[in-house]
Amino acid sequence: MGTTRMTDESWVRNRWLHAFFAATMALTAFITAYGWSPWSTRWPAYAAIAVLVVAYAAFGHRGYDEPRAAAAFLPLLVAAALVLPAVAPSTAFVQCILFPLVWVQSERIRSAVLLSIAIGVASGIGLQVSSGAGALVSTLLIEGISVVGACAMGVWISSVAGLSEERRRLLDELRATQTSLAEANRTAGIASERERLAREIHDTVAQNLAGIVMLTERAQSDLASDRTDALEERLTVLEESARAALEESRALIAAGAAGVTRDSLGGALHRLGERHTRETGTPVTVDAPDCALDRDAQVVLLRVAQEALGNVRAHARAASVRVALLPSPQQTVLRITDDGVGFDASDPTAGHGLRGLRERLALAGGSCRITSGPGRGTVVEASLPAGAAPSLPAVQHPAAAVTR
Repeated sequence: MGTTRMTDESWVRNRWLHAFFAATMALTAFITAYGWSPWSTRWPAYAAIAVLVVAYAAFGHRGYDEPRAAAAFLPLLVAAALVLPAVAPSTAFVQCILFPLVWVQSERIRSAVLLSIAIGVASGIGLQVSSGAGALVSTLLIEGISVVGACAMGVWISSVAGLSEERRRLLDELRATQTSLAEANRTAGIASERERLAREIHDTVAQNLAGIVMLTERAQSDLASDRTDALEERLTVLEESARAALEESRALIAAGAAGVTRDSLGGALHRLGERHTRETGTPVTVDAPDCALDRDAQVVLLRVAQEALGNVRAHARAASVRVALLPSPQQTVLRITDDGVGFDASDPTAGHGLRGLRERLALAGGSCRITSGPGRGTVVEASLPAGAAPSLPAVQHPAAAVTR
C-alpha cells in the first residue's frame, strides 16, 4: 500500500515531465519518419525511440524518486543521444528532454554535469556520422552551446530547488516548534490555573469551612454543657458562615471576586473582621479607608486578609487583632497584627497558606513581609503598587464580639 501510494504521488507530482517526454518522443518519431537521413533504413532510430518509451514507462518514471531506477535509465539517454542524430540529424533536438531528465534524476550536480557532457559528446558524434566532416564546426558550436546552457540552467534550478527544500525544512521545524510551544503554554496554563484555584479555595472556601468546623465543635460543647442560650448564638453564626462559604463557592464557579463585588475593599475587610470576631470571639479592629484600587488588586489584598485571619484563628491564640489598610500614591499596604503566641518566621512552613500568599502577591507585582517571634505576636504586611490616594477618611472601630 505504501509503495503504491508513493508511485501514485510521483505520477501526479511529475505529470508535466511525463507529458513533455511523451510529446517529445512523438515529435522525434515524426521527424525520424519524414526528416532527411543519409541512410536507406531508419530502424535504429525507431528502435532507440521504442527503447526509451518502454524503459520510461517500466522504470524510468521512478527515477525522480528512486536512485536505482535513475541509474538504470540515464545511460539509455546517452545511447539515444548518439543513435538518433546519427540516423536523422534533425532528431538532435531530442536533447530538449534528455538534459532535463538528467538534471531531475541525478542525485548530485557533479553527476548531472558529467552526464550532460556525455550527452553533448554523443550527440555530436551522431551528427558527425550523419552530416560528415564538413559540419564539424557547426556541430561543435551547437553542442557546446547546448551543454553549457543545460549545465548553467541545471545548476541555477538546482540551487533554487535546494533553497526551496531548505525553506520547506525550516517551515516544518517552525511548525513543530510552534506546536511544541503551544503544548507547553497549554500545560503551563493548566498548571497556573490549578495553582490559582488552589489559592482561591484555600483562602476562601477552606477558611470558611475551618470556621464552620470550629463553630460546630463549640456548639457541641455548649450542648453538652446545657448552655442553650449560647448554643442558639453559635447556630446563628454557623448558618452565616455556611452561607458565606456557599457565596464564595458560587463566586469561584462564576470566576468572580467574592467579597469585593458588592462594595469597596474597606467594606469587605470590615465584614471579614466582624465575621472573624463572631466566629472566634477574638475582637478585630479594622482601619480601612476606601481607596482607588482596581478590582484585581482588591481581590489580592482581601485574600491576604483572609489567609492572615485564618492563620490567627488556627494558630495564634491571640487576644486581639488589628487590620489596617494604608494607601499612598506609591503603594497600598495591608497590615494584619495580632498579639498571639507568634512563631519563628525564619523556619520553613509546610502549609500552603503563606507560600500561596507570597505567590499571589508576587504575581500581582507586590511583596509580603512577615514579622514574628515566639511570644511576640505576628505582623503580616502586604504591599501592592497603587495609584490614587484614598478618597474617604478612615473608619476605625472594633468589630462586635461574641461570648466564647
